[in-house]
Amino acid sequence: MTVLVVTNDFPPRQGGIESFVRSLCDQLPDLVVYTSHGPGAAEYDAALPFPVIRDRTTMLLPTPRTTRRAVALMGEYGADRVLFGAAAPLGLMGPALRRAGAHRIVALSHGHETWWATVPGTRQALRRIADAADTLTTVSTWCADQIAPAISPAAVRRMCRLAPGVDTTRFYPGVGGEPPSQGPVVACVSRLVARKGQDTLIRAWPRVLAAVPNATLLLVGGGPDRSRLERLAAATGVQASVVFTGPVAWADIPPYLDAADVFAMPTRTRRFGFEPEALGIVTLEASATGKPVVIGDAGGTPDTVKHGETGYLVDPYNPVAVAVRLIELLSDPAKAQRMGEAGRRWVTDEWSWQRSGATLRELLDI
Repeated sequence: MTVLVVTNDFPPRQGGIESFVRSLCDQLPDLVVYTSHGPGAAEYDAALPFPVIRDRTTMLLPTPRTTRRAVALMGEYGADRVLFGAAAPLGLMGPALRRAGAHRIVALSHGHETWWATVPGTRQALRRIADAADTLTTVSTWCADQIAPAISPAAVRRMCRLAPGVDTTRFYPGVGGEPPSQGPVVACVSRLVARKGQDTLIRAWPRVLAAVPNATLLLVGGGPDRSRLERLAAATGVQASVVFTGPVAWADIPPYLDAADVFAMPTRTRRFGFEPEALGIVTLEASATGKPVVIGDAGGTPDTVKHGETGYLVDPYNPVAVAVRLIELLSDPAKAQRMGEAGRRWVTDEWSWQRSGATLRELLDI
């Protein structure tokens, strides 16, 4: 029961889908990965316990050539199960792989499939992908609600939620973070892009400082929005209490979360739904580290917070609402600790990779 994993998203390329697919691979007993080429791939693949076949292209698409290659790999490795790392567009290869002997096909959806579901042409393609798969998975309730109207009733009945897990042996309270200042710290760990809402945090920060004068806002990550955010911090007069770390490797993230008193990311869906927040795994990683979270209420983010218990959902466009929740948690450390502890328990019980792996193995019937 070898699984052929067909994915354009695989390390050493960094990203949420890449981490998701790679971690699921660890939950499969026998697999081969067919993926795209990229810098550092040979060195990365050499350390893996399973074979990785790299295509000559940097973007794996469901062309006739790549489909023939995938079919050939099924025969070469005796694969009779197929996992598409991202349903759209690679799932369009499904009928050909079925004819080649795939007994089970599972196609993962993440976030971009939600806009595929709304646009003529891609909507029809998504319907074909779902019909060709035994299961189309979704990472959140919101994603399922967005995708369901675009696919057939039979495919809807076969849908299943398969969300990322959290490695609670890497993300845990006391992992070793050093705070950047003597006062309380609010951390946001994310790429610096407009969708993640770091600008809302900066706009909220004067009000936070008025109530908690020694607080620090720690923005962890790099991205194209850094210059704009630095200018915004200067214009609002808070640059002295806003720290930009620059890019940080995913392996080095836990100490930054541990250094915080509160994790905040007022993320939002942008561009008429073409830039959705499908879930937000970093929120769960922050909870695993024992931190209360303040998260923008957008897309699939409600699945990552027990509002009022592990943190708060807030209007991501309202700096005042964000500031109120941050001040509440920074001013009441005991409450913040209770929420952080509740978040740790919840993630440990409900969001493990072992749980995700068991779901995937059941879907693949292995």
